[in-house]
Amino acid sequence: MKTILGKKIGMTQIFSDAGEAIPVTVIEAGPAVVTQIKTVETDGYNAVQIGYGDVKEQRMNKPEKGHFAKWQAPLKKHLTEIRLDEGETYEANQVITVADFEVGKKLDVTGVSKGKGTQGNIKRHGHHRGPMTHGSKHKRLAGALAAGTYPSRVFKGNKGPGRMGRETITVQNVVLVKVIEDRNLMLVKGAVPGAKGGLLRIQYAVKGQDK
Repeated sequence: MKTILGKKIGMTQIFSDAGEAIPVTVIEAGPAVVTQIKTVETDGYNAVQIGYGDVKEQRMNKPEKGHFAKWQAPLKKHLTEIRLDEGETYEANQVITVADFEVGKKLDVTGVSKGKGTQGNIKRHGHHRGPMTHGSKHKRLAGALAAGTYPSRVFKGNKGPGRMGRETITVQNVVLVKVIEDRNLMLVKGAVPGAKGGLLRIQYAVKGQDK
């Protein structure tokens, strides 16, 4: 599966030939380098590891330096593994760029959503608030959690206040609208997870891809 790592720059809009405004997310993707090749003979399955983002040598420990030295690959900050499709091949130190992706294809974009800290049940789960008048003292509280006599306990998984955000989320089937090769930029339609500067994994869509 064709995959690349990138960084979220932000959102803007572009205009189609018909004058239609298209909201897009700008992603600085790649160049990514193949840092390891896994085969059925050595690892039990076919895959490649790719690296993205330069890093200073003093930031790496000895095992990490040894891993890159074994494959004679440049030091990279972020690594991810790609399972290979039938007949798909890569070479060590092969460079993957935005030019390898076809405009109009659908992508799956994975990132870590913005952390919101501890939030109440209204913001976190979309629950309704209580009445604001007639002497109400419970405007934003969770309300009843369970029955009293039976079951006399709160069931596991009950929706309530707690930590919200900072979760790995994949947005499926976003359309690649434009590629700017000389600046390593991809423009995808709509929003993708995470804050500006957040790490993203971009790959061709698994489901919904037009054959």
